[in-house]
Amino acid sequence: MRIMVALGGNALLERGEKPDAEIQREHVRRAAAALAPLARDHQLIICHGNGPQVGVLAVESEADPNLSRPYPLDLLVAQTQGMIGYWLVQELQDAGVEQPAVAVLTRVVVDRDDPAFARPTKFIGSGYRRDQAERLAAERGWSIAADGERWRRVVPSPRPLRIPELASITGLLEAGTIVVCGGGGGIPVAEDASGGLVGVEAVVDKDLTAAHLAVALDADRLLVLTDVSAVMRDFGTPRATPIRSLGLADLADLHLPAGSMGPKIQACEAFTTATGRPSAIGALTEAAAILAGSAGTTIRAHGPAPVEQFGPVATGSRLVL
Repeated sequence: MRIMVALGGNALLERGEKPDAEIQREHVRRAAAALAPLARDHQLIICHGNGPQVGVLAVESEADPNLSRPYPLDLLVAQTQGMIGYWLVQELQDAGVEQPAVAVLTRVVVDRDDPAFARPTKFIGSGYRRDQAERLAAERGWSIAADGERWRRVVPSPRPLRIPELASITGLLEAGTIVVCGGGGGIPVAEDASGGLVGVEAVVDKDLTAAHLAVALDADRLLVLTDVSAVMRDFGTPRATPIRSLGLADLADLHLPAGSMGPKIQACEAFTTATGRPSAIGALTEAAAILAGSAGTTIRAHGPAPVEQFGPVATGSRLVL
């Protein structure tokens, strides 16, 4: 099968850890070990998160006295795509994966008029005490929001519309290559007045980009792998229990946080609605069992889908409404 893997940022750096290169490299090593058994039997496409990494680069850029102005987010996303893509390619090979693996710098086209630009919601970077976050927001012009007990920077997260590198990614897959692409949700770009593409200050949600790519590349499965074992009913309460299977008709009854599990469910809903094929959410360490349906939460197309289909549907190299 052709499997799109959406690899969560927390799989690369856990909360509270220092963002040292070797700590992250060890997490990538474990991720590669978990994905290697899948790669032996299936064709993999890997889309990874980058929230902690792009946040570190943003802080460094803000504080660099040699810069007239900080680097914009599109450049920082591109930098993290190169770094994390390199780690994944290297560690997959070291884990014994025989197929060639290539990391592709991937842009994603967004709409400048997307309402997300007026309502920043995407967390990036480290967490702070509220007073620290408020001071940094005042100094650096950030928007901030609570993320559990900590406060973090939030940036716009517009919806992905089109992947310019789609034809190149398709060619690599047809040649039998594992492709790492769409890292951090893709390098955010928008059309200018002349029809060219220019970078914008945003971070696109990695799970939603993975869903778009999965539909466009005719994937058989979408696996959203993170640091939780399954979608939980009554999450955060003593009554919390894992949900092993959901139909599209069940999703409207779920009430999930917009900034964490919400986009993952939305991405799975998009893929399964568009293709009729199963998607799943679960822990990276149980990737093979999640694919087999014996772990995680599987979302299937049985029953009517009462909710509006997310985003565009893929036709050729362009995602259109």
